[in-house]
This record gives sequence, C-alpha cells and structure tokens, in this order.
Amino acid sequence: MLSLAGMFWGAAAGQVSGLPPCESAVSGASIRVSPRVPVPGEPLKILAVSADAPIRNLSVRAPDGTSLPLEPERRGGPPWSLAVEIGRPARGGYRVEARGAEGALACLDLSVDGGTAAGLPGRWDRAAEAFFSAWVETLFDYPLEESVNLPSLKPVLTDPSRNFLYDYFGAGEDRRIPSDPDCADLPYYLRAYFAWKIGLPVAYRGCSRGSASQPPRCGAANVADAFARGPAPAGVFTGVIRKVMDTVHSGSARTGLRDSATDFYPVPLKREYLWPGTVYADPYGHVLMIAKWVPQSMDRNGMLLAVDAQPDNSISRKRFWEGTFLFADDVRGAGPGFKAFRPLVSASAAVRIPGNGELAGSALTAPFSAEQGELTPEDFYAEMGRLINPQGLDPQQAYEAMFEALMEQLETRVASVENGEAYFRKNPRAVIAMPSGSAVFETIGPWEDYSTPSRDMRLIIALNVMSQLPDQVVRYPELFVLHGQSPSEVKAWLERLDSERLRDAHIVYRRSDGSPWRLSLAEVFARRKALEVAYNPNDCVEVRWGAERGTEEYSTCSRHAPADQAARMEQYRAWFREAKRPPR
Repeated sequence: MLSLAGMFWGAAAGQVSGLPPCESAVSGASIRVSPRVPVPGEPLKILAVSADAPIRNLSVRAPDGTSLPLEPERRGGPPWSLAVEIGRPARGGYRVEARGAEGALACLDLSVDGGTAAGLPGRWDRAAEAFFSAWVETLFDYPLEESVNLPSLKPVLTDPSRNFLYDYFGAGEDRRIPSDPDCADLPYYLRAYFAWKIGLPVAYRGCSRGSASQPPRCGAANVADAFARGPAPAGVFTGVIRKVMDTVHSGSARTGLRDSATDFYPVPLKREYLWPGTVYADPYGHVLMIAKWVPQSMDRNGMLLAVDAQPDNSISRKRFWEGTFLFADDVRGAGPGFKAFRPLVSASAAVRIPGNGELAGSALTAPFSAEQGELTPEDFYAEMGRLINPQGLDPQQAYEAMFEALMEQLETRVASVENGEAYFRKNPRAVIAMPSGSAVFETIGPWEDYSTPSRDMRLIIALNVMSQLPDQVVRYPELFVLHGQSPSEVKAWLERLDSERLRDAHIVYRRSDGSPWRLSLAEVFARRKALEVAYNPNDCVEVRWGAERGTEEYSTCSRHAPADQAARMEQYRAWFREAKRPPR
C-alpha cells in the first residue's frame, strides 16, 4: 500500500468575510480554479463539475460583495461541467457556488492574493474522477464540423483555452515536458499529467502482449506517488511519464475482462458509465479514449467522439462507428471493449487498488461488468447504436455520419503517409527494415512510425462497413426511422445516394514530385485490393494509394520496397482481405 503522508499539499483558502462557511459539496461535485495560486490582475479560470446532476448556474461573489457577470461554457452530462474565466480579478476573497435544480452542489471560498493556494483534492474520489473526465472533454472539444488531426499532444496541452491546467503552478512548467505519447501511451499520459497538476498518485503495470489463446497478463502495480508530496517540477513529471511509457504497450488495455490484476476494468454499456476519459480497447491492439458525447437532436444524429494517438505521435479525433471501433468475439487473446481506469482508493494512511469483485458493487465512476464479452459484434454495434441515437436513425443522417467518419479516416491516412514521405525526403537512401509475420503490426523504430498496417486494416474494414449500410437497413430495421417506407425502398434509395457521393467526394495527396493528385472516393473503394499491400513506407506514395503501373498517376513513382518485402506482403495479403489480424 502507498502511504498518504504529505498528500494534502493544497491548502484551502479561508472563509470569505461576512459569509457563513461554505456548505459541504454534494458527493461527486466540486469547483476548481486555475492557476493553483490565484494572482490579482491575472486571468483566473473556474471549472465546476458534477457527476450526478446538471449544473444550472454558477455564481461568483467578488470581494466588494457584488456578483460578477458570467458567460459560462457548458459541457457534458454525465459528468456535467460549467467553465468561466475572470480576466482581471481584484485582490481579496471570492465565493464561488454551483447550483443544480435541487439546490447547492458545490461551494468554494478562495483568496486572490498571489500567495494562497486554492483548495485541492487529496485523493482519487468521485469528484476528482469527474474533474478528470471534464478536463479530457475540454481538451478536445473542437467544433464538430472541424477535422482534428494534430502532429502531437503539444498543441492541445499548450493551449490555455483548452487545457484548464496549463501553467497551473505558474512556473512555465508546460514548456519543459515531453508530449509525445503513442497509441497505448495516450490514456496513461493524460492520467499522469492530470495527477501531476492536481497532486495525486498514479499506478501502472508491466504486462505481456498475450498470444492467440491467452490474453495479456500483468505484474504487480507500480504506484508513483511523487506528485502527491507537493507541487512537483517538470523534471519529476518527465521522469515518471518516461517510466510509464517505457512500460505500457497495447497489451496493457487488452487484458482479460475478468482479470483483476490490470490497469483497466470493463464497464457496462450504459451512457451514465461511459464518461469522457473511458478507454476503448481494440482487440487487435489499438486504443482510443472517449472525448465527448453529442446528444441526438431533431436535425442531427448523436455522436460519440474519441481521440487516439498513432506511432508517429499524431493525435486525431474520431467518431464511433464500426470502421474505427473494432470489436471481435473470436479473439481469445484479448479483452476488447470499453474500460475505466482501475481506481486508487484511499484508506486511512494508504492507497489500495480494488479488484473486480469490489468494483462490481461499488465504484467511483462505473461498476465492473463483463457483459461486453458476451456480445456478438452485431449485438455490440446495435447496442451502441441505441445509446448514441436512442430515437432511432434517420437513414440519410446515418449515411452522412458514416460518410464523414470515413472521410476523417482517409484524411488521417493522407497525413500518416505524408509523414513517411517526409522521412524519405530527409533520408533519400534509407530502406526501412520490415519485420516478419504478425510483427508487422507491432514493432519499434521507423517501421512503427511510418508503416500503416493497422490503420490500413481499419480502413479496409471501414470501406466494407460503409458498403454494407444499405443492407443493414434491411437486417436491422428497428434501428432506423423509415418514414413510412419499406426497408427495401430505403435500401435502394441509399444505394443511389452512395453512388452519387462516392463519385463527387475526393481526397488530395502529394505525389513523389510534390504535385497534388485528386483521388475520388469511388476510386478508393475500387482500390481495396491494392490497399491490402499498401502499408509499406519503402514504397512510393503513389503505390501506397493504389495507383496502377502505366498510368499518369503512377508516372512520378520513384521508390519501391525491396523484392523480399514485396513477396512477404503478398503472403500476408489474406489478413487484410479477411480483415483479421493473425495470431502472435
């Protein structure tokens, strides 16, 4: 067990003069401010969070007794959050109150004096978990119509309008830390960064990668408590996160659903438990993190948005659909599905990590449930469809949402392939070694950074899923709002719409000579066979987009994978055609 000595390093500000003491916050509700030590005349951010009830309003009483006019930003539900910023706070005592439909949810008295730290949580309780969830949602809350593809996590973490905890210590600490997590690292990085700023411990385990018949297994938990001893400098965070990222990998999230010696545990497929910050473990090794729920409305389908990282450290936002959230019930070596971080529970002077049995009855955010392991892929996607669009799907809206998700996926691939081209422009004589067998999906070095086998398999699956949408209306009519038409009539209409959209939509990539080439979505669909062997960065960009020899598009190609690599790719083609990763 971890000692909690020194964990309460955030001294709470005193009572505001002339007012009775703040009432205790409702469980799961809290108010936080940033920076940790509010400074007169410097911007002060306030974030109110509630796990169990919507926040109706937030009030701020200034030192002179007046109520400040506020224009809050509202997000989420659950957890619900409400954020405001005071541009130039005056010196003195402030009271901040958050209220719901049935009264007060949370209250905070703080001193803006440049020397007194605002109150901070001393443990991973329900309010801290809700705060983490709201912080993740705010980080990636870009406009819905915007395609989010970032070169790394740095642009998000160094944006004060997104990162509530930016420069939280007032020491310029965010300019001196690494921000390069890959796919498996991203959830751990965000969890550790949050814990660093707030002063909480984090835990992580070394795990195996599993096999065709056995899921990954993990060792004892490593508990890092350096952040809980007081505001830690950037060097301490760097040391901790490097150890974490050197230890965890794709197997860390794919542990068996009933295994208790894990960093994550599976949760029920219910909206009230799938908070931003919840992880999705792809059975083949990819990891995503929920970033936002968008409710269904009269003129828009609901959406579940997630973020993920790639081996080249790029970050992108994706919407839930079968092309990005892969689910399989025939992969015995993995425990796929939605999972929450296993909590660190404070008990007197120590921290312990509860097992599944304890979490089945009580948990900070969601109970343990292995129900996802009992679902077929068809049942899983149908259940998620009902959560995201409880009023049923308008067929055209369903098509448009799937179409936009596919375009996002293609734009992400454009950037990934271009990253490989940039590498070869700097290293024109290089030949990247290609691993053998299933290791093409999991390795290190330039192959991991610039090859795209996992992404291409997901793209092929996405193309197949979109092709099957008209048939889905006939197979699962109960998921759709058919407006008085028969399923077969709607299917025929969708097929006509699909033909038009595939002809008109396009992407643009840069050929080997730098010239742009426009590729229609219909051409992408026609090149599915070529995309089965298009993941090797040693091939020119034209080959990687399926161009045929002898065409104008192909004429600028000037680089080819070695013959032995090409031969092995042909051997592995069946994996991509059948869209199933091979056993390790």
